[in-house]
Amino acid sequence: MPAPPLSPVSEHTPPARRWKRPAGRPAGKSSRPRRIRIPISASTPAFAMLLMCRLVTTLSLGPLALAAAISAAEPVRLTEREETIPTYLSGPPDPNPMFYFGRQSQGAEGRIYPYPLYDNLTNRRGEKTYRLIYLENEFVRIGVLPEIGGRLFSAVDKTNGYDFVYRQHVIKPALIGLIGAWISGGIEWNIPHHHRASTFLPVEWRAEAGADGSRTIWVGELEVRHRTRWAVGYTLRPGSSVLTCQVRIVNRTPVAQTMLCFANVAVNASEHYQIIFPPRTQWVTHHSKREFSAWPISTSRYGSADFTAGVDVSWYKNHLQANSMFAWNYEDDFFAGYDHGRRAGTISVADHRIVPGKKFWTWGSGPRGRMWDEILTDTDGPYIELMVGAYSDNQPDYSWLGPFETRAFEIHWYPLRDLGGVKEANVEAAVNLEVKDGAALFGFNTTAAHPQATARLALRRSGPGGAAERMLSEERIAIDPGRPYFKKIALPAGTDPHELRASLAVADRELIASAPVRLLPVPRPPTYAPPLAPREIANLEELVLAGQRADQFHSPSLDADPFWEEALRRDSGNIEANTGLGRLHLRRARFAEAEKCFRAALARVTANHTIPKNAEPLYYLGLTLKAQEKIDEALEALHRATWSQEWKSPAYFALAEVATARGDFQRALDFVDRSLEGNARNVRAYHLKAALLRRLGRLAAEATAVVAAAAQKIDPLSVAVAGGDATSLLELAVAHAGAGLWREAAEVLAPLARASGGRSASPIVHYLLGDWAERLGEATKAAEHRRAAVTASPDYVFPFQWENIPVLRRAMEVSPQDARAPYYLGNLLFDWQPEEAIRLWEKSVALDPSFPIAWRNLAQAYAHQPGDAARVKAIACLEQAIALPDPHPTHFAELDQLYEAGATPVEQRLALLERHQSTVIQKDEGRVSLAGLKTLVGKPDEAIALLANRTFNVWEGGTRYSAGDTWTNAHLVRGRQRLRAQQTAAALADLSAAVKPPPNLRADERSSGPSRAAELAYWTGRAHEALGDSARARESWTLATAAPSRSARESPGAALAGQAARYFEALARQKLGQADAAHAIFRELVSAGTA
Repeated sequence: MPAPPLSPVSEHTPPARRWKRPAGRPAGKSSRPRRIRIPISASTPAFAMLLMCRLVTTLSLGPLALAAAISAAEPVRLTEREETIPTYLSGPPDPNPMFYFGRQSQGAEGRIYPYPLYDNLTNRRGEKTYRLIYLENEFVRIGVLPEIGGRLFSAVDKTNGYDFVYRQHVIKPALIGLIGAWISGGIEWNIPHHHRASTFLPVEWRAEAGADGSRTIWVGELEVRHRTRWAVGYTLRPGSSVLTCQVRIVNRTPVAQTMLCFANVAVNASEHYQIIFPPRTQWVTHHSKREFSAWPISTSRYGSADFTAGVDVSWYKNHLQANSMFAWNYEDDFFAGYDHGRRAGTISVADHRIVPGKKFWTWGSGPRGRMWDEILTDTDGPYIELMVGAYSDNQPDYSWLGPFETRAFEIHWYPLRDLGGVKEANVEAAVNLEVKDGAALFGFNTTAAHPQATARLALRRSGPGGAAERMLSEERIAIDPGRPYFKKIALPAGTDPHELRASLAVADRELIASAPVRLLPVPRPPTYAPPLAPREIANLEELVLAGQRADQFHSPSLDADPFWEEALRRDSGNIEANTGLGRLHLRRARFAEAEKCFRAALARVTANHTIPKNAEPLYYLGLTLKAQEKIDEALEALHRATWSQEWKSPAYFALAEVATARGDFQRALDFVDRSLEGNARNVRAYHLKAALLRRLGRLAAEATAVVAAAAQKIDPLSVAVAGGDATSLLELAVAHAGAGLWREAAEVLAPLARASGGRSASPIVHYLLGDWAERLGEATKAAEHRRAAVTASPDYVFPFQWENIPVLRRAMEVSPQDARAPYYLGNLLFDWQPEEAIRLWEKSVALDPSFPIAWRNLAQAYAHQPGDAARVKAIACLEQAIALPDPHPTHFAELDQLYEAGATPVEQRLALLERHQSTVIQKDEGRVSLAGLKTLVGKPDEAIALLANRTFNVWEGGTRYSAGDTWTNAHLVRGRQRLRAQQTAAALADLSAAVKPPPNLRADERSSGPSRAAELAYWTGRAHEALGDSARARESWTLATAAPSRSARESPGAALAGQAARYFEALARQKLGQADAAHAIFRELVSAGTA
């Protein structure tokens, strides 16, 4: 994981690799921050602990030597290759921290911090060398790309050459990911959010060999927003065409988190491609379950599409617009797609009780879909996404992950061929059975070779004497992934297709069978209903649950706080509302407020009860007190929480940390063991146990076994800690410090404190080491680290661990003139405690007014406070930032937004941007703003030139600015100028260009919008009138009167645009001689304006 964007442990550094660059190989051209690999000295006390992790890797590879003897098939081959792939290069991420102000991404909060924003896409094609890891057996070959999110990059059916996942031949990022850059193709792992933050960043990886000849490539990371880990193991086995993905999701924190998990599988799309939901599927639903459509024949409006005429929506070609469809199916384990032109497809299989989600997404086969095809690839064409969701059936759809909980499950994929579709599938075989024109067509694919299988088609009929079976076809066959079986036979007259059954058997067991499903009508499921305003919800329980859903689903439009606060206004002792609000405060490091909530919940839950049934408030109260260093009180709460089976394990772990910090290692070991009795998958408990065993003098045997168990059974990538991934080391060190193991914590971080490759160490590392040295009585070393922290580069230092709060506060006390500690602490706290962050940044700029990002952060904070005075302060801060040397393009874009909101004269805004034009236009938003201002002051030629010579990057879902709108405005203004100058032909050319934005803008004709159609048609009519062409003039004016329909629920902006359209409609009606109708519209507009 690259340290600068993900943690404060190093600066702008290259991605970690598990290989050496061959002699003479040129450095890669990527400017993404990269990970530092840290050598661990054998002389350090931490070496033994890290060596244990290395032993796990060694042991896991040992069985490979036995593979040939154990497996009849040839072992799976693993190869690592450097491949040069054409790549559209990315510039460095934005150095400004991006805080949360309500942005949404895929229906959930679009939080970016503590990651940076990766929106600097150059659109310049170059060559870049990547390390790909391949697994291959006799049937399939897969390639994994750890450098770009650990995605499966390729998967080929060797029997026919079919790419059963979409294979990109170019790396072409677009602004689709949670933090920006994202590529299409392969399999993307979205954990714990959709299009997760690090999907375009390097992840950890390692290889593993199985005794059966299988090989596994593990990829994964620490996700720093929630401090959870995930790992995916891509496994191939000898003699099988199945790709098995073993998934682990690990909550390393003591607080419940929520997670979404979808595997995003891209496949090549064409007019012959069909999406196959299981036959029992009768309904599909949209994001958030906000609407439903019948499947496969839709007869309704759905999303932006009109299927009311009756459309088979299982075919890609029938989706002209972008659309998502989630199967409403909780019975079946498979999901597939099939290209009837290639006679090949892709199938996924997973236990539907754990992996219920089945979704497909398409950009659509219409013009906008083609635009996105061009944005995302050069020659590989359109794709669709066949997504599979675990513990999630929709997006957003989040499930709870308890403290220290680990989830483990598997998803399987394999290629499908020569079947025409599929009706049932499992990990061993797939079957298709169709009846057409009086004949049965049936066939089988298998995922392994079966030289003596039996394919059957039976007719089963019920009669007075019971069910009778008649064998229509029975054939002994040899079948394997490269030799499917398919047959067509005539059926007896009057055969009911529902009486047929196709099956494939080997020896004494059946591999697969299918009979046509007799569907009974299922009513349309209920849609999700957004909650009323808190005060309008009458039922207290529903009020509490509304808050819970907002919290659980990371809602961008609803905060949980108002619902729970309203519940407490009605009932101040409500257990669930107090506990939920307390958890929010705890996650925001508002410990005093959290304590108050948990104590209120505890008072209710223990009223007349010595032993509460619900011990959640006790457990979280204990954590909150521990965080405030009220240790004795914390112990009382935590011990009582262990009386509850549900909270026993995390409570004992917290007790173990306290006992360790007090030096009672034997008692701490007992607590760890008790914690593991309740949760044997708590990886942090294993790490703490290893440290305790070492302190108790039992290093070699017991401690090694403990870490090996944790690494292999829980988090297969925990061994990556030994490799020096900076973020993982930081998290491990802070975990040790949380148990008072200051020496061990310092030894884990010590390698990161040394400069590497000309780069200074992270200031956060120095602050932590200084704090821990002080606790260990090493005053000189503490002072050295704090001095180093002050002088270290602040670039990309975005702290994410609440444990940094007391460390940075102590640094501020010890070094009152340190301007960086309050800056970093403000970064950490802003999304949790904005008022305190403002105070800290104000202190930082007072101590050092030469740091522009601190001024910019203050401006962002002030700008989101109410009132004109706050905006004035925000403007002053950004003006201070851009007055410093080397101003950043982001600062100009944000300042111009504030100027616009404050009605600053256009001429003043333009003068500033023109003075710094070379900097401003480096960012798309700044270039569009500059072009818009030039248009407003009558310089459309310059505006059009700014837009014409750059390829713009558009965000999926739209952006705050629109290059297409600006293009329309500039041509409209220039067209009117030319019309006044009697350059009528040129004016018509501008008006025509206004509705046809060029491809470099990445906009379509919708950018001008229906609200602009009346305006453009009116002026086009004026141009034809000037040419003396009255017929075409009237034609244009008639077009202007075709006002678009208006929604009663349209936004204020849409309503205003609609009024503008009505104004030009009225002008057109005047030209058409419809004076009364025109005056009626004018009166309507005057009435609306004065209402």
